[in-house]
Amino acid sequence: MALPLHVTIFCTVLKPCLIRLSSSFHCGSWRFVYENDLPPHYLIMSLILFSLMFPSTTKISQPISSVIQNTLLAWFVLAGLLMAFGYASEYIYIFPKASITLWLWLTPTLLIAATLGLRMAAPLLIKMQGPMRRAVIAGMNEQGLALAERLQRSHYHPTELQGFFEDRSVDRLNSELHYPILGRIDSMAEYVKEHHINTIYLSLPMASQPRIMKLLDDLKDTTASIYFVPDIFMTDLIQGRVDQVENIPVVSVCETPFTGFDGLLKRSADIAFSLLILILISPVLLAIAIGVKMSSPGPVIFKQRRYGLDGEEILVYKFRSMTVCEDGAKVTQATKNDQRTTKFGAFLRRNSLDELPQFINVLQGRMSVVGPRPHAVSHNEMYRKLIKGYMIRHKVKPGITGWAQVNGLRGETETLDKMKARIDYDIDYLRNWTPKLDMYIIYKTVSVVFTGEKNAY
Repeated sequence: MALPLHVTIFCTVLKPCLIRLSSSFHCGSWRFVYENDLPPHYLIMSLILFSLMFPSTTKISQPISSVIQNTLLAWFVLAGLLMAFGYASEYIYIFPKASITLWLWLTPTLLIAATLGLRMAAPLLIKMQGPMRRAVIAGMNEQGLALAERLQRSHYHPTELQGFFEDRSVDRLNSELHYPILGRIDSMAEYVKEHHINTIYLSLPMASQPRIMKLLDDLKDTTASIYFVPDIFMTDLIQGRVDQVENIPVVSVCETPFTGFDGLLKRSADIAFSLLILILISPVLLAIAIGVKMSSPGPVIFKQRRYGLDGEEILVYKFRSMTVCEDGAKVTQATKNDQRTTKFGAFLRRNSLDELPQFINVLQGRMSVVGPRPHAVSHNEMYRKLIKGYMIRHKVKPGITGWAQVNGLRGETETLDKMKARIDYDIDYLRNWTPKLDMYIIYKTVSVVFTGEKNAY
């Protein structure tokens, strides 16, 4: 384990502080700090770590508490994985313990300090870039107003919004006109030239293509930068982002959050967590299996067809908690005081112990630890016709626990409104997924299990 490259650069500045730690350093660390002699294995690890952490998204616009929290969480995950790999491969013993200890606490400290330092220096850096850029927006519609609000609210964007150009009359605009209307769209080119506008944002509907083409033609006689603002409000975006297909730009409207490295991270976490849990609870699994067998006739494991990733059918495992094993065209949801539920089964359902075999589903790759809860196939076929966007929840693997469940939407959904609320939470999870959200859901699930859940029958 080694000092990352950005830490090695800062070491020359921090030498006075590091001198106090010198008595505990290994001779290799001593030579590095005082003689600037970087051994090859330090350099290799520094480059590897630098490539893992760079590039990174800017965090200066986030609240300070979020900056610190997100940095520490990301560092905890990365350092934990590297330490585990180091011990497994025994490469960790190449580096002295003093260097590893210094690296573990110094890196997040410097990352946070660098972000906060950039946050303080940002206004000065913006001023050094020259005068504020002047911008106008064509089209006073929902996305145009949203862009204007963000430009006005941002402290780190060197742009001053002059106003809007709009063809509609004031009484037709559904806004309180916090921004001036500078004229009609066909007068924009002249205004841009006269007032030395630097940036133009085109927030016009796609149906206005001839008008957009004429406007672009008029603006060729200016030096302003021109940006097209797509109508992101035409649909409810799920993981919306800009991508490229063979250098052709495309905009994602509905996409899974688990692509690229995020997908690898999610799957790795699922395997590691489920494997660890299955090893730890193996005696509990055996005891429950015996209890199910003694409670009523029938199999220990109940298998039911559910919809998985991309709507493909999968078999989901549960400890049998009822006297029946329904998996046909019609499946009746469990209700309060359901006569089909055994006494032991009620205990299992109340404490979510009947779900434990699904960690095997996670290892198989059919499910994830965290994700939308899988519904019976018959329920899917019914609700997809009643709830708009119902099937979007199947863009990710179903989970043992989910965002809806830790927000109280667990168990019976006897009304359409309750099911719709559950789906809203599932889609909200897809839209806002982060590793931190998964960890929070797991924490909340454990809390619910130990405190008991009244909605589980």
